[in-house]
Amino acid sequence: MLPTAQYSEFSAGFVSTMRFRAAQFRMIARLACAIILLFLGVLHAPAQESALETQYAAAQRAMAEGRYAEAQRAYQSLVQSNPNIAELHANLGVLYFQQKMYEQSVQELRRALQLKPGLTKSAAILAMSQSELGKYNEALPGLEKGFHSSDPDIKRMCGLQLERAYTGLKHDNKAVEVALELGRLYPDDPEVLYHNGKIFGNFAFLTMQKLWAAPDSVWKHQAEGEAFESQGAFEEAIGQYRDVLARDPRRPGIHYRLGRVLLSRSRKTGSAQDVTAAAKEFQQELEIDPTHANSAYELGEIDRSAGQLKDAQSYFEMALKYYPDFEEAHQGLAATLLALQQPQPAAEHLKRAIALDPSNEVSWWRLSQAERALGNVEEQKKALAEFQRLHSKPKAQEREADRNLFSSDEVTEQKVDPASTQ
Repeated sequence: MLPTAQYSEFSAGFVSTMRFRAAQFRMIARLACAIILLFLGVLHAPAQESALETQYAAAQRAMAEGRYAEAQRAYQSLVQSNPNIAELHANLGVLYFQQKMYEQSVQELRRALQLKPGLTKSAAILAMSQSELGKYNEALPGLEKGFHSSDPDIKRMCGLQLERAYTGLKHDNKAVEVALELGRLYPDDPEVLYHNGKIFGNFAFLTMQKLWAAPDSVWKHQAEGEAFESQGAFEEAIGQYRDVLARDPRRPGIHYRLGRVLLSRSRKTGSAQDVTAAAKEFQQELEIDPTHANSAYELGEIDRSAGQLKDAQSYFEMALKYYPDFEEAHQGLAATLLALQQPQPAAEHLKRAIALDPSNEVSWWRLSQAERALGNVEEQKKALAEFQRLHSKPKAQEREADRNLFSSDEVTEQKVDPASTQ
């Protein structure tokens, strides 16, 4: 005899492994466990009860083993002979859903809910079936309710479908809200990350489309400049940034970006004129915003490379005044101080850089140089050993000195002189 404990609509195992990809439907079926029926009271004879139990067990076994056609026939027979048992309609609806037979799934799940409105999980699967059919308006109430469920698995499944429904209805802001919440709840879930990426990408595209509709907007020219810069299209980026400055000569950050493009171009062409022009742009940025640490840093690096060490020191110190945790500025200042024969303060700045990022080999190499200049043999050996350990590790991808940068927070990277490590 089947147990008479409280039933569940379908197993927790089914819910926890629910996915929308076809390959995962087979796993769902294998993990589905028996529904506990509460309909024994409707049976009138032990023989009837035994036959029903046998038929039900066979249906469950076929469903769990992925023999969907057999399970479907068994459940259809059960539903036909017991049309008023909500749980049988619910299980048949789930089976149809697994096989992507969404029209049939909707029909059975609606009947189950008519018989027993409290089947909350069936309501969630019904909404997902409607969403799969593109009936987003019909699906929305159930998906929204499921997304606010206390059950994390129902929340996850409904959230993914809710992204789809909102996008289909062009409620892009709401789709982004759901994506943000799913990202918070399931930060490492590959499926969530995949769909969220599509949502965010679509929203960004639509937003930029609106921006492009305003051809004379300073924001449009700035966005185009950043896009060209990220692609290494230096001439086009310079043109767009100059258009921005023509419209707003004191617009924050643009002189800095223009200087970065000129520096990148100089590394391609070897043009000293571009370096000089870049320095002028960084200086103009500092006139607009004296606290712009990145511009001060770039000026310091330009002067250090030119051997103008005192000027370089002043600019690096300016950058650190406004941004004390500026790792590259600590490294650049330390290199300048070493060249000025001041190893003690250089070592202090390098230790600060290491505290910010212990995996940066440049800091360890320069620290070994500072410790050698100070006569600290053992400390030099330790720093050199750590540099060698980091330097020997395989790197997935070397960052090029002229890397095309989209983020205004990026600065020229500090590097170890290859000749100095020989």
